[in-house]
Amino acid sequence: MTMTYELAQVNIARLKFPLDSPELKDFVDGLDPVNAVADAADGFVWRLQSDTGNATDVPVFGDEWLIVNLTVWRDTDALTAFMYQGQHRELLGRRYEWFERVQEVMTTLWWVERGHRPTVQEAEESLLHVREHGPTPRAFTLRTSFPPPSAE
Repeated sequence: MTMTYELAQVNIARLKFPLDSPELKDFVDGLDPVNAVADAADGFVWRLQSDTGNATDVPVFGDEWLIVNLTVWRDTDALTAFMYQGQHRELLGRRYEWFERVQEVMTTLWWVERGHRPTVQEAEESLLHVREHGPTPRAFTLRTSFPPPSAE
């Protein structure tokens, strides 16, 4: 049996201000439009969302100042194509207005079996893996990525 894989992606960010603050208005106002573009993007598979339609209220690492974005894509090419175009690119360019600069790895990728939807706990484990071991086939970064596991 040939196993097929999809790419899970997590990024977390530490807020500089509360989500309902005037300083974060442009970011919050951009969430729904950017998520709509992602949802329609070629190669997009799934994203974590609560009843709000996004994941800004989903806890990560037990820290209320961290927000999480957890998605699944066909492959690294599909993710990269989305990341660096349109409104997402504009918001990405303004990230340091809204989020703290941190030294730790805040974005991680890993392969999941097709149809699997990763949990926040899996995302936390993958982030910690890259922080402790650097990029490996188990969890990696866009800069140092690995192909999906070979079919067995």
